[in-house]
This record gives sequence, C-alpha cells and structure tokens, in this order.
Amino acid sequence: MNGQSAPFPLPLPGGVGVSRLCVYDTVAPDGAVGGTPHLHLCCAEAYVVAAGAGLVQTLTLSGYAETPLRPGSVVWFAPGTIHRLVNHGGLEIVVLMQNSGLPEAGDAVLTLPPEVLADRAAYASAVALPGGGAPGGDPAAAYARRDLAVRGFEALRDSVTGGDPAPLREFHAAAIRLVQPQLDAWRGRWREGALRAAEQTGRQLDALARGEAPHLADAAVYGFAEPREQGRQGMCGLLDTYPVH
Repeated sequence: MNGQSAPFPLPLPGGVGVSRLCVYDTVAPDGAVGGTPHLHLCCAEAYVVAAGAGLVQTLTLSGYAETPLRPGSVVWFAPGTIHRLVNHGGLEIVVLMQNSGLPEAGDAVLTLPPEVLADRAAYASAVALPGGGAPGGDPAAAYARRDLAVRGFEALRDSVTGGDPAPLREFHAAAIRLVQPQLDAWRGRWREGALRAAEQTGRQLDALARGEAPHLADAAVYGFAEPREQGRQGMCGLLDTYPVH
C-alpha cells in the first residue's frame, strides 16, 4: 500500500472524492434535525448510507421531494439539485463526490437569503467557520449558517410548490455570480482528476486495440490507513476526509 501524499499516480476510480459523514443531530429552525441546504453547480454527488435513518430533501425546478435513507440505500443527484439531509437517528453516510471532492472544496452555494447572496463579501462572512471548521472546534457557527440557510430554503421551497419558480431561478443566477471567481481553480481540479482518469482510460483502450497493455506492468495498490482528519465541520455534519487532491 502506497503511503505517499495525494495526488496519487492513480486517482480514485473516475477521479471522485470520498468522505464519511455523520449528519448533524441538532434541531434547525423548522424543527427538523440535520444539515445545511445547498447546491453544487458542476458536480454530481452520491450518498451510500452506512448506518441510521433519515431522508434527503431536494428542490429543483421540477419540484420538492423527500427521499428516505436507510442502511444500504444509494441516492445521487445532478448539479443544481438543492439538497438537505435530515437525521432521524444515527445517520452516517459515505459521500462520493465528483471532481476529486470539489463539492466540499468550493462547489457549493448555501440557500442564504437573497440580500446575502447578492454581496460576495457578506456571503463569505456568513458561511465562514472559525478555523475552517477544524475538528474539535465550537460548532455554533456551523449551526448558525445552517439555520440561516434553512430559512432561505423554506422560502424557495414554498415558492416552487406554490407554482412560482422565479425565486429559485434568481437563486441559480446569484449562485453563478458567486462562484465565477473560483472557476479557474475548479478547472484545474477537474483536469487533474476526472479528465485525467478519463483520458487514461482512453489511452488504455487504444493500447488494447493494438494488442498491447503496457499499463499492466505499472499495476500497484494505493490506499489510506485512516482519514486525513476526523470530525471536520461540514455543511451537513461532521466529516472524516481523505486527501484525494
């Protein structure tokens, strides 16, 4: 097992990111227990439920839905899906993230009120956590930003279910404006992760078509003995993270 620092010569399959998530177990303003509603703009995300029970609330221009979660469930959703985890007890999830974990490393916009979304500095201040959410820190700031995002989420959900998609479209537009300064960094992460993995597969297919397989001589095993950090405060709960990028 190779113990070197990431990135490895071989990224995780498909250039994904992975983390273990223990969903927050405190009550939000609407009475539900769980995480922070948000969306990703260019990354899909998948949940593999390891323990406990709960559901994921989702909101798109097609409407609002609740998908039950129990051990063994696998749920995934496309970019643009506002999602929020609700914890009915002991909910633990393995999260698979597109583009080397970009959803937890920048590609996320919380459903904060429009006046906050309209001001990049105000948004940055509202979502910031002391010490970046380092393990062992006071979770009060994480809960505060969740509670603010839940209020924004409720307003968006009520508008969509009431037949008015305009506020959700406005949220999409505000989210795009917020992330545009980060796009060059995102593109670099994509190149070194998902694109690199896809191009490598293309080269291997070409070699096999020629009756060759030089990559077989470079076979190796990579892995992590443990997470890079445990209990970091994330959007939806406490994260055990792995250095895939």
